[in-house]
Amino acid sequence: MKKKATALLLAGFTLLTACSSNANTNNEANTGAEGNAAGGNQKITVWAWDKNFNIAAMNLAKDAYVAKNPDAQIEVVEYAQDDIIQKLNTGLNSGSASGLPNIVLIEDYRAQSFLQTYPDAFQELGDAINTADFAEYKLGPTSFDGKQYGVPFDSGVVGLYVRTDYLQEAGYTTDDLQDIDWQQYIEIGKAIKEKTGKDMLTQDPNDLGLIRMMIQSAGSWYLKEDGTTPNLKDNAVLKEAFESYKELMNANIVKVNSDWSSFLAGFNSGDVASIPTGNWITPSVKASADQSGKWAVVPFPKLKNAANSVHASNLGGSSWYVLNNDGKEAAVKFLGETLGSDVDLYQKLVTDVGVVGTYKPAAEGEAYGAADEFFGGQKVIADFAKWTAEIPNVNYGLHTYAIEDILKVEMQNFLNGTAVDKALSDAQSQAESQIQ
Repeated sequence: MKKKATALLLAGFTLLTACSSNANTNNEANTGAEGNAAGGNQKITVWAWDKNFNIAAMNLAKDAYVAKNPDAQIEVVEYAQDDIIQKLNTGLNSGSASGLPNIVLIEDYRAQSFLQTYPDAFQELGDAINTADFAEYKLGPTSFDGKQYGVPFDSGVVGLYVRTDYLQEAGYTTDDLQDIDWQQYIEIGKAIKEKTGKDMLTQDPNDLGLIRMMIQSAGSWYLKEDGTTPNLKDNAVLKEAFESYKELMNANIVKVNSDWSSFLAGFNSGDVASIPTGNWITPSVKASADQSGKWAVVPFPKLKNAANSVHASNLGGSSWYVLNNDGKEAAVKFLGETLGSDVDLYQKLVTDVGVVGTYKPAAEGEAYGAADEFFGGQKVIADFAKWTAEIPNVNYGLHTYAIEDILKVEMQNFLNGTAVDKALSDAQSQAESQIQ
């Protein structure tokens, strides 16, 4: 299992979620765990990606910690996510965490692959954080074998961003979208298209992020509860998600895109009426200042026939881990006193960076309850915090991206006429032969 999981990790370097950054950096200095610095303080090195989000958030945590511990030395190093994966695999395959950072950011979909493949490489957090203080759905990816290894970080909680002016023109208000399923969403989209000429959403047919959101809303995943056995052929929730996706794509309400830039252009240009995705899209929505006051965020649509489906789900998100190398004690202390417990820090993460954290006590803070004039005065952060607590907990397991590679092909076959049962049966057979 270790060799196969490692091979899958190495094969998946470039398979990133929509909210991940591919931006690289030339900063190669001081990237490993180091010995004692002057004054006997352990230098803490952190690896993460995305300078405007994860890096910015960690620098705020650094500032908060240094303000109380002026002798602390913390270096935050930016790499692209795929570079971090490669460097971790290369180092950990050697059997040692030496030369790796003290703290590393790992996407939640990939976390179990690392924790299960390298069970001795990560430091247990013990009493450094109170796991009950974090959103329940984040605890599955960040723990293994009954032990907590990650400090849950940002929420990938999703919502349905909607243009209120287009809704009004079609005879709807946001009240009409508070409790809808995907079939109702499609009907509203048809009405908007008829009245305004605008498509309901923009979508890349090869991007299955929407499928991920749909199935997690019903507490289901590509794998069974063990996190390793493919759950495709007889997965009623996945089948309904496939059928809803095809119905959506065939309704003539989708502006097809093929990359991130055209996805952003779809709503920044005013061509689409809604965006069903993670809260990390907010800064990109706000990039069009002339649209201020024309957007709202309503609960995510649910699957019509899945009894457990709720109006809450997730797309993306990551957490912080401590490597089992020199400096681990200092790293655990740093995380525990900042991202593990500092309510005031989480307020700054909202106001300065736009991070919706999964630390539940922070939701009582002032920043979480602030009205956002861009969204018509809606308290969008408070809404996202509420929905975060409602996200069903699923086991992402080891093979999210490997299975999605298979499902992308079968989705195209389904869209082109293959029966859904055959498409999922074929996907099951391929998954069993490739990852079992």
